[in-house]
Amino acid sequence: MISLVQQSKRLPLIDMIRGFAILGTLGTNIWIFAHLGDISFISTSNYSEWWSFNDLLRMIVLFFVNGKLLGLLTIMFGVGLEMKYQQSIRKGNAWPGIYLWTVAFLFVEGCIHYILVMEYDILMSYAVTALIISFIVRAGESVINKAMVITGTFHVLMLLSVVIAILLGGIDTTLTNSKTLTSLYQYGSWFEQIQYRLDNFLFYRLESIVIIPMNIFLFLLGVKFMRHGVFSQDENGRHKRKKLFQIGIFIGLPLNLLIFVPGGIFDYPARYLFAPILSLGYIGMWSFFIRFTKLNWLWYRFGEVGKMSLSSYVLQNIIASIIFYGWGLSLGGKLNSIEIISIWIALSCVQLYLAPIIIKHFKYGPMEFIRKHTIQYIVQKQAKHSNHSERY
Repeated sequence: MISLVQQSKRLPLIDMIRGFAILGTLGTNIWIFAHLGDISFISTSNYSEWWSFNDLLRMIVLFFVNGKLLGLLTIMFGVGLEMKYQQSIRKGNAWPGIYLWTVAFLFVEGCIHYILVMEYDILMSYAVTALIISFIVRAGESVINKAMVITGTFHVLMLLSVVIAILLGGIDTTLTNSKTLTSLYQYGSWFEQIQYRLDNFLFYRLESIVIIPMNIFLFLLGVKFMRHGVFSQDENGRHKRKKLFQIGIFIGLPLNLLIFVPGGIFDYPARYLFAPILSLGYIGMWSFFIRFTKLNWLWYRFGEVGKMSLSSYVLQNIIASIIFYGWGLSLGGKLNSIEIISIWIALSCVQLYLAPIIIKHFKYGPMEFIRKHTIQYIVQKQAKHSNHSERY
């Protein structure tokens, strides 16, 4: 039986990893939804002793997903940007050119997602990062390398200063949100929640700004991976992915075990520094997954989720809002870890089931369809306006 990575020139492995990353981000966000916006449930800041079984189970899940799948998704966004850049070069089109409209759409979509659905939206930050990266990739390999060194160094030094400040008692590691917020998500209407996000826009967008240096580094890492054949179907690609797997297992895995140290000291380094290292291992891990050709039907479904990643990301957050918030099924704050994990798995299964059906009948997810045709319309209008101007 032919392996999936040998069946298509589209490099389906990229779609599979992207789909895996999208579903994995819900593995982190589900705890925030389930605990009504209280982000202490994805940290160790409130714990100084041993956890209960319920807490330990939650931390085991977060060990595998918190920051790791977000880091993986960020790398894959860089891969996607490089693919669009290469396509533009092949067609002889100006760069960034039309891609700037894609960035603008992503920013607007992220802003709407933030206001209507979730305060921890990542799309706005990705849009700003993509805008910066679109000019860096055009400048050449030397500029890419310099940008990675500068942003990577800045990010590490910033995290180091945070850890030192925590050790010196200069930063309170407690991340518990106010009872007012929890009450809002438990009893407030959808419109009241929208108003709250608007009123606290700058506060909740702070993380999106702070992580831009990390995003730039990981985007460019994705660009480098694409240029050096990490996702290629040949022996070179398999060898490189094996190296990434070893980095993730032998370096990333031990470092991320520090997430089990209570007190919040390693919360920030684990999420924003150690997690992306383990993300590299997840890329390599997929080289082993796709060898099990009897599960091609499952890998195929991950790929379909990846093809409509924007729609999948928005959909899973909307459904989670309906399940946990007071204006929906109002299950927030009422479930144990096993039940929350079961809902995450169930939502992932729903998306794995729906994505192939949607792609088969419409070729795109809803958000991808809107983006594609909106950009096409704008480009056509610009072309008509340009032709009209030239006549006169």
